[in-house]
Order: sequence, then structure tokens, then C-alpha cells
Amino acid sequence: MAFESTTAYSRRAGEYAEQLGSMASVHPLDRQLLTGWAGRQGGPVIDAGCGPGHWTGYLAERGVSIRGVDLVSGFIEHARRTYPNVSFAVGDVGALPEPAGTVAGILAWYSLIHHEPGALRHALAEFARVLRPGGELLLGFFEGPVLEPFEHAIATAFRWPVDALSAELRAAHFDVIETHTRTGPGHRPHGAILARVSA
Repeated sequence: MAFESTTAYSRRAGEYAEQLGSMASVHPLDRQLLTGWAGRQGGPVIDAGCGPGHWTGYLAERGVSIRGVDLVSGFIEHARRTYPNVSFAVGDVGALPEPAGTVAGILAWYSLIHHEPGALRHALAEFARVLRPGGELLLGFFEGPVLEPFEHAIATAFRWPVDALSAELRAAHFDVIETHTRTGPGHRPHGAILARVSA
């Protein structure tokens, strides 16, 4: 995450957690997709850019071995208070402490939306490093017809076409398994990609 967006989220961590930091704000289709994916991983999962930790806590309650990582200390403090039995750490998703090839799955749910393309490539390469052979990445993002920045409520974010983001994943040695898009009145177009580290 860029320094500017980390600072912006730090200033508004409490507000963000109150408005969006619970499963009540989650779309039912996202809940279905993420729950099914996480339950298949069979090993440790990282919620990379976990924010206030609601997904981490929700999946941990369902038996997933998961820990949350985020650069915003205010989010991690909130997550630790709210989910005291779940592991959370302040950290950069582009520099994870895990040894290579040791993680079963990575959830990056809207956590790379503020990354410019070069920074996004760095994060994807780091995910590929720590995932074990066949390990899976589930990525949520703002979808659009062209790659472009836009003024997000917190900090500048990026829209990605599914094909362009899929190409970035392939360049980082992932095989794209499935893609999803969704839109609706009053909501920005949403995208999700499930990818697996190439054998």
C-alpha cells in the first residue's frame, strides 16, 4: 500500500471499522465465494491487508487456520480487540515474514486497490513466493473497462479490467482458475479472481 493511502487509512481507521468492518456490510455472494474458497485450503491462510479483521475473524470462527496482516496499526488494534483469539500483525503485504512455499492460501480482498501497477506486481510476486506449490490466491478488486485511477473515499484507487489483471497474475506465475464480476445500482463494478501458483 502506498504511503499516502496508509496514512489516510490511519487517520480514518475508526470510522472505516465502524462503517465497513463487520460482516453485516458484506454482499451475500462474496460471503459464499470466500467461505467456500477458504474452507478448501487445508493449511495456513493469510488475510493480506485484512483491514479491521472482519473476514479474518469470520473465517477463523469456521475453522480456517488464518492470520491477518495490515500496515495500518489502528486496524490491527481494532482487530485484536474484536477477535482476541485470532492472530493479527502489523506488516507489509509486499514483505511477508513467511518462508517460501509455506502458505496454503492468500486472501487479498480489496487490499491491493491502492497499488499502482508496479507495486501490485511486487505484491503478487511476494504472494507467489510464500505460497506452496498449488497454493491459491483470491483477489477482490474494483473492475472497469480500462486500467485507471479514480478518487476513492480514502485515497486514490485503481480499476482493473479482468483481462489485464489476469495477465498480471500470469506474469507473476499464477494460473487463473476462475473470474467473477458483479455490479448493481449504487455500487462500483466488482471483480474477483481465483488464481493458483503454477506448478
